[in-house]
Amino acid sequence: MEINKILHVATFAGQIILESGGETYRVEDTICRFCAAFGIQFAESFVTPTGIMVSVSDENSYTTTLVKRVKTRTIDLQKIHLVNDLSRQITKNNFTLTEVQEKLNEIQNIKRYSFTTTILSSAVGAGCFAFLFKGNITDAIAAFFVGIAIKLFTEKAAQLNIDGFFINCIGGAIAAFISLIFNSLGFGSNLDTLIIGGIMLLVPGLAITNAIRDTIAGDLVSGLTRAAEAFFVAISIAVGTGIVLSLWIALGGSL
Repeated sequence: MEINKILHVATFAGQIILESGGETYRVEDTICRFCAAFGIQFAESFVTPTGIMVSVSDENSYTTTLVKRVKTRTIDLQKIHLVNDLSRQITKNNFTLTEVQEKLNEIQNIKRYSFTTTILSSAVGAGCFAFLFKGNITDAIAAFFVGIAIKLFTEKAAQLNIDGFFINCIGGAIAAFISLIFNSLGFGSNLDTLIIGGIMLLVPGLAITNAIRDTIAGDLVSGLTRAAEAFFVAISIAVGTGIVLSLWIALGGSL
């Protein structure tokens, strides 16, 4: 029974990291650390972006396996840090299995930044990206409001469990449409900078980074999967933006 509990706790720790945007090798390493901390030396894990498979054995060669399906993924670096830190503190502080389970539950239930903070941070980020791509002050201000609109939509769409492809597609369309409105009103002189500043909030930077790191680490399945995910996100953003720009031109608008 004890080995079964350890297996579930270790897998739960890996699940938190994977759902928070952690790399495949980090999830596998954390699971093995948790198992080793409680005396299980024979532990193997295989992780993909959508699933975790863990197998543990005791000294009598009794083997237990657990498969965990991961359906939702986001980005929460704080949770990744906390689980990593906990995996290194178990032996040092002599935590019991029950204490570790409670701490993992606390980490899982940590609330992220408030809705207002998230919206304002995204808006500031969009404005800064406009500056980064050589925009002027009016471009940055316009991108600020574009960022607010995009983040409002993506947050509400995520709550409704809308598919990620359509979220990014519509998000790209919103960025292009609002940028065109600002540009036609004379507020924001660089249309391309306005659009880029907005859609940078949708670009899958972490997915691209993890794809490269997983591939380098030898996790080819996860690396290729994450790369494909990033590619389709980029395609969806381009489709949404392209449709709006095409309709604007077809209706007599100018770029």
